Amino acid sequence: MAGHGVVFVSMDADTLGGVQRVTHTLAQGLARRGHEVCVVGVNRAEGPVHWVAEPGYRRLVLQRRLGRPSRGRLARLLGSLRSGIVIMTSPGAVAWAREVVPPHLFGVGQYHGSYEHARSTWHLRSIRRHYPALDQSVFLSPDDAWRFAEDCLLPHAVDLPNPLPGWPGATSACTAPRVLGVGRLTGVKRFDRLISAFAAACGAVPERWELHLVGDGEDEDRLRAHAAAGGVADRVVFRGRVPAGEMTEVYLGGSVLALTSDHEGLPLAAAEAASCGVPTVAFDVSGGVRALAGRLVPPGDVAAFAAELTRLMTDPAERRRLGTQARAKVAAYRLDRVLDRWEGLFAHLRR
Repeated sequence: MAGHGVVFVSMDADTLGGVQRVTHTLAQGLARRGHEVCVVGVNRAEGPVHWVAEPGYRRLVLQRRLGRPSRGRLARLLGSLRSGIVIMTSPGAVAWAREVVPPHLFGVGQYHGSYEHARSTWHLRSIRRHYPALDQSVFLSPDDAWRFAEDCLLPHAVDLPNPLPGWPGATSACTAPRVLGVGRLTGVKRFDRLISAFAAACGAVPERWELHLVGDGEDEDRLRAHAAAGGVADRVVFRGRVPAGEMTEVYLGGSVLALTSDHEGLPLAAAEAASCGVPTVAFDVSGGVRALAGRLVPPGDVAAFAAELTRLMTDPAERRRLGTQARAKVAAYRLDRVLDRWEGLFAHLRR
């Protein structure tokens, strides 16, 4: 790989996850703009996910066997570049890779979580230790960038949102009696809270609404039992995993998106729903959520969440107003606009 380049380094580049989806979306977008792009995965995925049907960029897996991965292959790849940008997509990737980024290349560290989440894990310690040595640190929202800059002494912290992979030409009428919950059916998403809040709202709303859970995961049986215990088993629809290309139709068929996660960075589901004109009610867990949600409630307050759901379920005009407002705001996350900002960052580093 000779010449100018952009290299993404991820610990797991081809597994199922939001970071991976964003990485491949950016890689394809930058490749189409003429950049020479490579996505490097340190670890081999057991069941690789092919995020882009016809990638215009190179993909490389460093570790094909069990054991401790070597930095040698990455060092040789980076050493072949005359100039370029190395984007490390997580604290783990930064800690593992930054020492082999040669001085003539620019090192950029991303963080796809929130400050609130980072400070409750090892992530904040790692960011404090490793990110100051980089040329640029990138966070998801202005609020997160400011808080990390203050806490971790990062004068080069900036915010760059995750891009929307597409922009729908139609919007939801927000008239269907359907609440959406989108994500893996795992503990961190706390769909049990959503089911409880939805059950309470159903008791206060005369119209018959449904809750559609889009995703799969190990908690499905437990969540089905929870819905039955709450008296809404016949109103909670488990849709399973839906291909990314079919998600627009899912959003267009909904009227409210509900986020009950313990933590989120910049939730792609909320951004995609907004692009379809669907408003979001969410727990106030991060700057990214605050940038996207039309209605916010204190983290973990199921009663308050149920009250906001009830208000939106009974007020179609307010749903449409919030949905229109959300779509206008999330236009800044369209892929071309986010790519423009990345290229502006590249130009700034090279000056």
